[in-house]
Amino acid sequence: MRVAAIQSEIVWEDPSENFQRLRPWIAAAAAAGARMVVLPEMFACGFSMETARISEAPGGRTTAFLQEEARAAGLWICGSLPELPAGEAKPYNTLVIAGPGGELHRYRKIHPFTFAGEHLHYAAGEQHLTVTIEGARCTFFVCYDLRFADEMWACAEQTDAYVFVANWPARRRLHWSTLLRARAIENQAYVVGVNRVGSGNGLEYSGDSAIIDPWGETLAGAAGDPTMLLAEIDPGRVAEARAKLPVLPDRRGAQR
Repeated sequence: MRVAAIQSEIVWEDPSENFQRLRPWIAAAAAAGARMVVLPEMFACGFSMETARISEAPGGRTTAFLQEEARAAGLWICGSLPELPAGEAKPYNTLVIAGPGGELHRYRKIHPFTFAGEHLHYAAGEQHLTVTIEGARCTFFVCYDLRFADEMWACAEQTDAYVFVANWPARRRLHWSTLLRARAIENQAYVVGVNRVGSGNGLEYSGDSAIIDPWGETLAGAAGDPTMLLAEIDPGRVAEARAKLPVLPDRRGAQR
């Protein structure tokens, strides 16, 4: 399966402008044969805490944008947004993945970033999400989740590729790049990490998006400009890596 990672610059709290900027990138991904397009965390508004202003109900305009683009381009597409279900006190930082046939899946970020006060404005999710796309089992996470290896371990046996969408600041770019590679190596799976570029709310973002294979080799990488990465995800290569070096069965939890 060919994956396209779109490393975009996000216009602060302006979904309409961000949608307009992303449409040509999505069309280019489809033309290049991509079957899944990955957008950054909060791709329509930036990592804003002004939830009263930016939150959307399920099925709101950002989800509708993803569904329309998936249907029009004939592929899967995902990114996160602030979603407030009816009756809830706080929205969730929700990754929505839309399919070409009207499929719709959600993952709610399990670990709000307390250092930035995200927990004061967003509720925490509780469940993992794995979706099989073109034969590849993809498990989805959002930004700060990357720091918690046990979440990835819990899904490893059912995962060929981990997908991380992020607004990861430039000041901690070494952590981002190191952890992406570590998650690929320790789980013997592909990792697709998509970060934003530019600035927002006083923070700078360096991008550093990457697609990494099960051996830790970078298949495609980017620096600090808006760009698109393309790479192939092959479940057979995951199975091969795990057969040649059978790490997963040696984990203590697997032996109990």
